[in-house]
Amino acid sequence: MPPQVIPMLPCADIDEMSAFFSALGFQIRYRQTKPNPYVAVEGYGFPLHYYGLEGHRAEESHSTCGILVADTGSLFEAFAAGLKTAYGKLPISGYPRITRPRQRANADGRTGFSLIDPAGNWIRIMNEGPVPRSEGETSPLARSLANAVVLADSKGDTVQAAKILSGAIRRADAADPGMSAARGFLAELEERMR
Repeated sequence: MPPQVIPMLPCADIDEMSAFFSALGFQIRYRQTKPNPYVAVEGYGFPLHYYGLEGHRAEESHSTCGILVADTGSLFEAFAAGLKTAYGKLPISGYPRITRPRQRANADGRTGFSLIDPAGNWIRIMNEGPVPRSEGETSPLARSLANAVVLADSKGDTVQAAKILSGAIRRADAADPGMSAARGFLAELEERMR
C-alpha cells in the first residue's frame, strides 16, 4: 500500500463535524470523547480527522489541507446536494461555505473548489492534473478574473476580489470573451458580501 496522508484538523465540537460530514455523505470511521475528543470521517475515497480544541473559533482558523481528485465537478455536485439538504441552500458565506469549481492560477491551472467546514478549516479540492489554458485567458480581464478567483476562493478576501474585478470589467472591451464569466463571478462575490 502506498503512503497515505491524513489531514488532522482542529474543531470546537466533534459532534458538529460528524453531523456536517454525514450530511455530505461521509461515514464516521472512529469517534472518541476521552481522553481527547477525536473523530475520523471518510468518504469519496479520502479521510479527514478532527480533534477537539477548546476555544477554537472558525473565524480565527488558519488550518487547511489539499485533496487531489479525478473529477472536481462531480464531487462539488455531491457536496452541493448535501449542503442544500442540510442548510436549505448552498452556503457561500459564513461557516460552513463552499466555493464553485474554477480554474486556479495559483494551483498550476488546476480546477478546484474550497469547502470551508463549520470549524473554519479550508479543504481545498483540485483536479489531479492541470487544465490546458485557452487563447482567451491572456486578456487583462482574464488575468483580473484569475487574480480575483485566487483572492476570493483561495484567500477568502472577497472584498478585494470584487474591487479588482469590478475595475477590470469597467476597463474591458464589452466584446471580451471572458466578460460573461467575469460578470457572473462578480455577482457571486456581491452575494457573498451581503
